[in-house]
Amino acid sequence: MNSNESPAVSISIPVSGTAGKRAGRSRLTVNAPVPHPFEVVLTEEALRFVASLALRFDRRRRSLLRARSGFHARIRKGTGPDFLPSSRAIREGDWRVPSPPEDLRDRRVEITGPVDRKMIINALNSGARVYMADFEDAHSPTWGGTIVGQANLMDAVRRRILYQAPDGRRYSLNDRTATLMVRPRGLHLVERHVTLNGQPISASLFDFGLFFFHNAHELRRRGTGPYFYLPKLEHHHEARLWNDVFRFAQEALGLPSGSIRATVLVETLPAVFQMDEILWELREHSAGLNCGRWDYLFSFIKQFRDDPHVIFPDRAQLQMTAPFLRAYSELLIQTCHRRGAHAIGGMAAYIPVRDDPTANARAFAEVIADKEREVQAGHDGTWVAHPGLVPVAQAVFDRQMPEPNQIDIPREPRIVTAAELLAVPQGPVTAEGFRTNVRVALRYLEAWLRGIGCVPIDNKMEDAATVEIARSLLWQWVRHRVRRADGRAIDASMFRSVLEDEATLLSVEQGGGTPLADPLHRAAAILDEVVTSSAYTEFLILRAYRELDAAAWVNE
Repeated sequence: MNSNESPAVSISIPVSGTAGKRAGRSRLTVNAPVPHPFEVVLTEEALRFVASLALRFDRRRRSLLRARSGFHARIRKGTGPDFLPSSRAIREGDWRVPSPPEDLRDRRVEITGPVDRKMIINALNSGARVYMADFEDAHSPTWGGTIVGQANLMDAVRRRILYQAPDGRRYSLNDRTATLMVRPRGLHLVERHVTLNGQPISASLFDFGLFFFHNAHELRRRGTGPYFYLPKLEHHHEARLWNDVFRFAQEALGLPSGSIRATVLVETLPAVFQMDEILWELREHSAGLNCGRWDYLFSFIKQFRDDPHVIFPDRAQLQMTAPFLRAYSELLIQTCHRRGAHAIGGMAAYIPVRDDPTANARAFAEVIADKEREVQAGHDGTWVAHPGLVPVAQAVFDRQMPEPNQIDIPREPRIVTAAELLAVPQGPVTAEGFRTNVRVALRYLEAWLRGIGCVPIDNKMEDAATVEIARSLLWQWVRHRVRRADGRAIDASMFRSVLEDEATLLSVEQGGGTPLADPLHRAAAILDEVVTSSAYTEFLILRAYRELDAAAWVNE
């Protein structure tokens, strides 16, 4: 597809003036093709609704993003992080969030994945209690992938979604399916193909607004509701913003307050110190918290990036049994259950290894051990990335959690301290771990630039969180010239040598040669830039978005 196939759309949206100001007119512009089925999603009414969200909330969103730098600044000054004195009354208060709706009471296994048609059907049919349709970490935000993903979800909500594979196999929904939740893109991201008064619109408001406008009433008619996952929050004021967005959206569409329910991923270091506050801010819309473990590690490294004493070991050693991650999980469970909310565990990224029974058994054993740890700790559910892992995880929770959840099961409370949350993990940096980070980051980014957001690598289903933590570890090791277990100091030259090796291997696998074909060449260049730069890149995906092929199509 290219821009010659269909012209861009431009509509003018009248905006009521505020007190003391004249009424103005704002212009929302779609600077991209609108072929079928885009026109089903990008109706004038839906775009007006999205524009109303942006006009009301985007200035506040941008202000909150600017305020994020304060957390890192306090770390540099040695004055943080810690729990906020200003919100002590909320943490110490006696309050609870509303009980979950019936179809969110039991969330023992949740499957996540991208919004392509086949994945949606397989995930809804997987036997999981919940399917999180992901416009964020498992999504490469090409224009085609984003809008077709919205169309796919519209069809899924109305149970008319079908898919026919190239080999002739047909896919459709079972009578019983998982409860649908949707994760919009994070507050830091924009949708560059849609502008409001010449500025790219918030990707969060765009994704949320389109899904909510087209599906909220239909979901309620079918006995469920508009349910969301909120990613990458760094302050409870950001949760307050979302709560105000929800209230405005419900009122605009004539839905009762509390129709929306949202689970927040605690996947940033600032957020772990504000879990009570985040639940409080979302009020009647709260549906729990989730341990977003990989992005949490990425955030930890990012916040302490300037400290040569905060050096993380190989990613393979950063398991949830590490003391600082165990404290993070324990605090999340205690917080949620005290407030009557679900505490959802982390991702099992393994995928079945069909051609190697031994490797498959080993992977499944690790998944079982991880899920047993979660359910015994008190989690009410867990995540998997592949339908083949649903029965594995469910068997663990069925055996050890006979009730729908563990919210009201009494447990001995324990105070989790800031020192526990900030305990730096110990362990070596190995040559194998170093190369693995280069290989995985390169392969994921290359696929992402081709419009694929969820990529099987080394028998794991990897997403954007993978590339963020991999390149952050590499940057940290290069920046501080960390010595590997073999005694060699890591520097830019070592990184570039391994990057060249891995790029050549991938090029050969793809049937190419030299020079490296695009987008592999672009992926290698971006990775080199962010790993060897003296300045840390806040979000690799935000940087890579500038390189994403606007004409790339969704992989159906």
